[in-house]
Amino acid sequence: MLTLFASAAHAERPGDTLPVCVTRAQTGMTPLRLFAGKTAFDCVSPQSVLPGGDYWAISSPVHRTGPLAIQVASLWQKRITFYALYADGTVVSASLDQHGAARHLQLGAIIEQSLPERNAPLLRVLWHIEGTGNMRGILRGARIVNPQQSVGANLKMAGLYGGFAGLCIALLTYNLALWVALRYRFQLAYCAMVTALLLYALSSSGALAWAWPDLANNDRIRINYLTLGIAAVAAFAFARAFFEPRVFGGYLGRLATVASGIMTVATLAFAVFAPVAPYLTDRAYTYAFLAQMGVAGPILWRAWRLRSDYLGMFVLAWGAPITLACLRAFSSLGLIGWSFWLDNSTLASMTIEALLSSIAVAYRIRMLSRERDVAREREIAALLLADTDSLTGLLNRRAFLTEVIGRSGEQTLLIADLDHFKRVNETIGHDGGDEVLRVFARTLRESVPPEALVARIGGEEFAIVAPADVLIEPRAILEKLRAGRMPYDVTVTASIGTCTGPLLREVDWKALYACADRALFEAKSAGRDRVRGRHLPDRWAA
Repeated sequence: MLTLFASAAHAERPGDTLPVCVTRAQTGMTPLRLFAGKTAFDCVSPQSVLPGGDYWAISSPVHRTGPLAIQVASLWQKRITFYALYADGTVVSASLDQHGAARHLQLGAIIEQSLPERNAPLLRVLWHIEGTGNMRGILRGARIVNPQQSVGANLKMAGLYGGFAGLCIALLTYNLALWVALRYRFQLAYCAMVTALLLYALSSSGALAWAWPDLANNDRIRINYLTLGIAAVAAFAFARAFFEPRVFGGYLGRLATVASGIMTVATLAFAVFAPVAPYLTDRAYTYAFLAQMGVAGPILWRAWRLRSDYLGMFVLAWGAPITLACLRAFSSLGLIGWSFWLDNSTLASMTIEALLSSIAVAYRIRMLSRERDVAREREIAALLLADTDSLTGLLNRRAFLTEVIGRSGEQTLLIADLDHFKRVNETIGHDGGDEVLRVFARTLRESVPPEALVARIGGEEFAIVAPADVLIEPRAILEKLRAGRMPYDVTVTASIGTCTGPLLREVDWKALYACADRALFEAKSAGRDRVRGRHLPDRWAA
């Protein structure tokens, strides 16, 4: 314990953080007695080890003149009273309850109390803090500033928070538009996270108190914890949807669910019960936050072992937020010192995260698009295989009938059948016979116009359908077949039967096929290697 009032030299510069010492409030303590140095203040013990309650805090000696303001970090307190001692012995005071503290908030969640300008210099500042929860300390970030420094700090913080808010709104709009188009689940989780971070920035900056002047400062802090907790849970949901499902398989998925559940309960507990037990609910919240961050390690390890395609982007985007979040939690527990920028590090880390995560989301969408394109190509290939004769590459019977039945207008059906194909197989073997079928199929494709459909509908039987007004010359097909070279120079001919009629219904197909088949039989009976044609009776045409 040290007794403070000696006029010790102090090289305090404008805007520097003032060293402060604290003592538990006792009956009979008055500002004059405390300024007179008749009470011992603790300047050594870390504030984080002190219990909650009522305290007095006193600054080191200063010597400042001109228009001034006293600033302190916004903490969980029921009331804070400022006392300023001037060289002429005057003590100026101002008391702020929770609503008053909210109305005196500057950007960065700094409570600022302006002092009247006096001819005598300011020597020392005293604070009476009532009902502190001591979640971050008794009194933090004490400074004496002039109006220019106050305005400059607000402008700086406005730039930082405004830029972050604009970034969040842009990313939110962008990803919601992408979600409407693509419907990827991780985009919704990302949007929930960004929305929570936007609300967190609004509350942690103090801008919420500007927009809602009647809001109690402790209630603003509760909103701050609530939005940060929601952001942490949404971030885990985003990670779970972002990585491949195998990364969160088994025990790790259950562990992540439990960690997010604990974080959710701790967040709701603080939001509801902090007015009754601020210290306990804060500690529960902090440990739950650390537990959730602790699960990130096994997740990244699993992703590395499974060679996740998205590990590099995730580490790049989330390395800084996870590290700074842990440091902030350690500061809350008193394991490392408090600093204004560490306390506001979420803004910087989440700016980095939001920027890099947007790149990660774009990368993820690109990978998913590639996977979808590959799957679509495979699906198309499978459909082609299902519709195509594997030997000749022509349509098979099922696909051919699907295409031709239902055509409007008169259609011409040609049925082509290789002559004495059994003898061909016996002469050159089945492999040679298969090659003959391929050559015949190629001849048919090259001999008909693009409008015609060609299919293999049986062993050595082929069918061609085209509109009746499209010219197909069957004899030219036979001539090309005769002129073509077959395997082993075997001579191969074919017979063709044609018929013209409607093809609107399946019954029409049966009639048209029977008609063309009779014409084919006539060609075979007439000596093969020729064409015969027929027409359906008028009752079918009608």
